[in-house]
Amino acid sequence: MLGMTNYPDNGGHTLTGIRDLARHLDISIGTVSRALNNKPDVNQDTKSKVLKAAAELGYVPNQAGRALSKGRTNVIGFVLQTDSEGMMQGDLFFIRVFDGMQSVLTQHGLNLVALLSPSTVDPETYLKQIVARRFTDALVLSSIHRNDARISYLSDQNLPFATLGRSLTDVGQPWLDLDFDGVVEDAIHRLIAKGHRKIALALPRSDLNLRHIMVESYRRNLARSGIEVNEDFIVETDAGDNGGVTLVHDLIELNPRPTAVIYSDHILPFGIYRGLAENGLTPGQDLSLIGVGTRLASLLTPNLSHYRFNLFDLGVRIAEALLPTMQDRPFSDPAKIIRESVPYTFIDGDSIRDMA
Repeated sequence: MLGMTNYPDNGGHTLTGIRDLARHLDISIGTVSRALNNKPDVNQDTKSKVLKAAAELGYVPNQAGRALSKGRTNVIGFVLQTDSEGMMQGDLFFIRVFDGMQSVLTQHGLNLVALLSPSTVDPETYLKQIVARRFTDALVLSSIHRNDARISYLSDQNLPFATLGRSLTDVGQPWLDLDFDGVVEDAIHRLIAKGHRKIALALPRSDLNLRHIMVESYRRNLARSGIEVNEDFIVETDAGDNGGVTLVHDLIELNPRPTAVIYSDHILPFGIYRGLAENGLTPGQDLSLIGVGTRLASLLTPNLSHYRFNLFDLGVRIAEALLPTMQDRPFSDPAKIIRESVPYTFIDGDSIRDMA
């Protein structure tokens, strides 16, 4: 039985619930519920009477109650770590991703919620708390680590999920991953073409899988170009603009000093520009920069040479990857599991000096 009641809609009108229909027709709530759900044990005259009254009185079903009665919540959770790149900066990176996801989920009566995993709680512990409450039908994990116990845990719980990022922990789940391998490869080729040989790589401190992907691509592509890797040029840095300031101080202390740096955190260049200015240095002249950026990069002078991902399309694709894993939903074409690297677009700027 679906428990309903009157409640105001957005226009201030009163909407009718199942109890009001039963009271109006002077029949039991159970009979009204069965009639609304087209059960065979209710005669056609009663069904017609209930449906007519429902239309006339503006009956609105309680979707939450209906979902719970079917063992689902119609909610998709996106797990974010509050200490991840950009989150501490009040960055809006994920807003476009969420917009793309919700544009797809809405078509299937699903709603997206952000679940913020606090920096003070172990990510796996937080995830177990979320799963124990069972208020989501599926999850999307972000900040994926090289070896990520959360992936194995969700697989053991038989909860549908997808990941934003790859991992060596692989249970056959769908994933989407930004093409950091391609970014580093392309950046090295562009820098070498401009005459750079002393190229630094800025890496996140945490054991994110993107860190390993970037290092592997960096070593491989320098070797292909006949350039020996200087281990001092592989520098760990904190996320955000403060991390960029610190990175500049670390780089200018090196001997020899790198002429260029590749990075993954799209907030980092704001700090790099500030750090260079504090030391009387000029971006694109004293240090060339190239890495991942968003529309915020247009605020920088000189213009930043950067790689951009279509975040709305990324969100759409995450939703499309997740939906087929939700087995109780009647999808006409349960496509094969989606596991894709998301392509980038290069935005040319003035932050790379021609050394040739």
